[in-house]
Amino acid sequence: MKSGTTTNPSFYSHAVRHFLTFSMATVAVLLVVSLRSSAQKEGGRHNDSDYSELNRAPQKAIQRRNPLETDPDAVAAGAKLFELHCAECHGSTADGGRKGPSLRAHEVQQASPGTVFWLLTNGVVRRGMPVWSKLPEPQRWQIVTYLKSLSPAASPQNAGASPDKAVPIR
Repeated sequence: MKSGTTTNPSFYSHAVRHFLTFSMATVAVLLVVSLRSSAQKEGGRHNDSDYSELNRAPQKAIQRRNPLETDPDAVAAGAKLFELHCAECHGSTADGGRKGPSLRAHEVQQASPGTVFWLLTNGVVRRGMPVWSKLPEPQRWQIVTYLKSLSPAASPQNAGASPDKAVPIR
C-alpha cells in the first residue's frame, strides 16, 4: 500500500450494504407497481379512471344524435369496422383487452351516442387510443351504432344477460 492512502474495510462494507439495500428497495417498488398495473389490466379488467374521458365531452357533442340509429345495416357495418380498427385493443367482443377497456361497461353503454362519437373522433392519445377523425364520419357512426347494440357487461343487475345478445339501440 502507498503511504497516505487509507483503506477502511468497514467503510466499504457499510457503503456496499447501503447500495444493496437501496437497490433491493428500488426493485421491490418497481415489482409492486408492475404487479399492481398488471392486475388492473389482466383479462380486460380496468379501473374506473379508464372511462373518465367520457366526462370531458362538450355539451354540444353529448347532445348530438346518431343519424344511423335506425339504419338496419349500420350495426353489421359497424361490427366489421370494429373488428378492423378496435378489436385489437378492446377485444373481439368489446369486453376489453390488454390495451383497452371494455366497451360493454356501464359507463360506455350509458353514455350518449354523441359522447361515444366524440371520444372515437378525438381519441385518448395519452392513454394509447388513436384519433379516428380521418375515418369517414358515417363509418364512425356505424361503430357507435354497433357499440350501442351490445349488451352491457355483466353486473349484479344484469348478471343473467348474454354478452352476445344485442339490445335495442339507444
